[in-house]
Amino acid sequence: MDTNTILFIVGGVVLGLIIGYVIAKSLEKGKASKLIANAESESKSILKQAKADAEALKKDKILQAKEKFIELKAEHEKVILSRDKKMAEAEKRIRDKESQVSNELSKAKKSNQSLDDKIKDYNFRLEFLDKKKDEIEKAHKSQIKQLEVISQLSADEAKEQLVESLKEEAKTDAMAYVQDRIEEAKLTAQQEAKKIIINTIQRIGTEEAIDNCVSVFNIESDDVKGRIIGREGRNIRAIEAATGVEIIVDDTPEAIILSCFDSVRREVARLSLHKLVTDGRIHPARIEEVVKKTQKQIEQEIIEVGKRTVIDLGIHGLHPELIKMVGRMKYRSSYGQNLLQHSREVAKLCGVMAAELGLNPKLAKRAGLLHDIGKVPSSETDVETPHAILGMQWAEKHGEKPEVCNAIGAHHDEIEMTTLLSPIIQVCDAISGARPGARRQVLDSYIQRLKDLEDVAFGFTGVKKAYAIQAGRELRVIVESEKVSDDKAASLSFEISQKIQTDMTYPGQVKVTVIRETRAVNIAK
Repeated sequence: MDTNTILFIVGGVVLGLIIGYVIAKSLEKGKASKLIANAESESKSILKQAKADAEALKKDKILQAKEKFIELKAEHEKVILSRDKKMAEAEKRIRDKESQVSNELSKAKKSNQSLDDKIKDYNFRLEFLDKKKDEIEKAHKSQIKQLEVISQLSADEAKEQLVESLKEEAKTDAMAYVQDRIEEAKLTAQQEAKKIIINTIQRIGTEEAIDNCVSVFNIESDDVKGRIIGREGRNIRAIEAATGVEIIVDDTPEAIILSCFDSVRREVARLSLHKLVTDGRIHPARIEEVVKKTQKQIEQEIIEVGKRTVIDLGIHGLHPELIKMVGRMKYRSSYGQNLLQHSREVAKLCGVMAAELGLNPKLAKRAGLLHDIGKVPSSETDVETPHAILGMQWAEKHGEKPEVCNAIGAHHDEIEMTTLLSPIIQVCDAISGARPGARRQVLDSYIQRLKDLEDVAFGFTGVKKAYAIQAGRELRVIVESEKVSDDKAASLSFEISQKIQTDMTYPGQVKVTVIRETRAVNIAK
């Protein structure tokens, strides 16, 4: 081929490429414009949908905000109404107090005025009576002189004659009166005897006191009684001094009676006697050693009783001090009802009632078991505090939940109830105590009187131990020999008796016995 032909072909190819490129660009541009148009239309529809959704969301939020505002406004109005009501009640109470105070002031003014008037009248009458007395004495003396002149007798002689005549007349009248009274007594003797018997029966509560204040210690033979009594009674005196329990050894076969209002002391005395009799060595030093060991054993038993109780009720995580208090309930009574049995009963009732109401039954059992722990103080320093408040303070101290603490403190309405658990505890406590035969108030007041009797003795310096025995008819006081001398012991007995006589109310007489013992102990090595 020649050059022109090649150039022509190359030019045709280049021209074709250029035309193809132009056509491709035009097609691509058309397609891109279509895509842009489609994108623009799609974006417009998306924006339109987004605006519609935003408008609907805005309306929904505005509606929710209005509803929330109305709800908050209603709650706020309730709070305001409640505050207004409380303020109105407070204002009414203040007005009542003011009117009461004004009435009391007016009454006091009237009383003062009346008292002043009476004092003035009394002084006037006193002066008038003094004048009259002087006038009467003068008239009496003049009359005596006139009578002496008329009768030709002196006043002393006339007095003797008058006395003699009156004696004879009085004897006659007295004999007649005595005869009349004897006849009347014979007619009414049977009726009066019945009244005396009825009054005696009403005043005696022997059965209740025996059932709750004595324990019987059984022995194998009556020979053991002599060993327990000891030479000249020194063993039995040592046991009574160490335990504070009165030991009655009488003709009852194979039995010794332990009498004390405190069940812990009775149990210590019973176990100590059992150990002493089993061991066979009974003398004062051995008695004191065994009593101390038994007291420690009772403390351990109290802890074990508390642990068994919380395990039986399914209560977990209770503080060891609270467990110890629960165990101590075994040896306490409330109106004659055993405190541990009462608390277990209340706990079970609370668990059932809480489950029926859809509350936490374990928390209810916990509060029911602990509601009366304030009745078992480890010392006598908190006896003035109500037991509900004292129990609440101990529960708070040992980490119990606020619901449990409020239920303990509010079960006698000492504080306001703030949880649903509190009224359940109150109701179950009333159910347990109100059932027939559960409580005997006479016994509780009797035990409280004996405790008060012991507390009177502890109010004096130098007193080491004090035991109320003989059903409160005797107070036995053991003093420290270093602080109290023999002369001081006698005066201390008198002071305690005077304190009891002035501060307490009691039937019959209370014998106060102060015991002072001096010991010298040395150890040979």
